[in-house]
Amino acid sequence: MVSIVGILYLQGCCVPHEKILKKLGVETRRIIYANDLDGCSALILPGGESTTMLKHITPKLEDAILTFAKANPVWGICAGSILMAKHVKNPSQKSLGLMDVTILRNGYGAQNESFIRKIPMKLKENDTFEGIFIRAPQIESIGDDVKVLAFDDEVPVFIEQDHLMATTFHPELAKDDAIHRYFLSKIES
Repeated sequence: MVSIVGILYLQGCCVPHEKILKKLGVETRRIIYANDLDGCSALILPGGESTTMLKHITPKLEDAILTFAKANPVWGICAGSILMAKHVKNPSQKSLGLMDVTILRNGYGAQNESFIRKIPMKLKENDTFEGIFIRAPQIESIGDDVKVLAFDDEVPVFIEQDHLMATTFHPELAKDDAIHRYFLSKIES
């Protein structure tokens, strides 16, 4: 199956991903330095604070992630989805620019406006998932080759572009591992 899934371990919600992937029989590796990606099959950019993560991504690690993402699955969650976006607003900031997306930081508001809501997904027919939105970004626009897998009230919240994917909510905090399993299927295909 999958050899190793890397988790960018600079800041943020990392441990829940390790626990879910371990339960699914997948080995993980904490990615701090560029050479930590060696031998990984996929990479998770976790939720947290995107500006803090950017401060800790060295130029060498950034280059390694950009090279890795050309051929391997990468999943950005909440702050990680901000890092994945080509354009970032509110305020604008640097990103990795991996997906053809414009994203609005803190698009739903401040911390006290965080929420949990059941959202329909396109992974299985008539399926729903518990979306945990914590100071979440909003996807403002997507490119033609970006596919939306879930909406929250007409706002895309789960997207993919080829082998890359992003969620603006935190699947690792829900009881359902369906999105993690979907991400793992990208490695196998």
